[in-house]
Amino acid sequence: MMCGHCEARVKKTLEAIDGVASAEVSHEAGTAVVTLSEEVTDEVLKEAVEAQDYPVTEIK
Repeated sequence: MMCGHCEARVKKTLEAIDGVASAEVSHEAGTAVVTLSEEVTDEVLKEAVEAQDYPVTEIK
């Protein structure tokens, strides 16, 4: 992510996933912290972000 627009796009993408309560995204840190309301697999999160052309380098 390079800018605030990228940050907003990733946030919107993550929050559109069923089971994601919220997402705190920082283009400066290159991170997204997701709060879940129900179980969501790492693969679902990764695929959603990568579908927007942003690489996922690590999921903790």
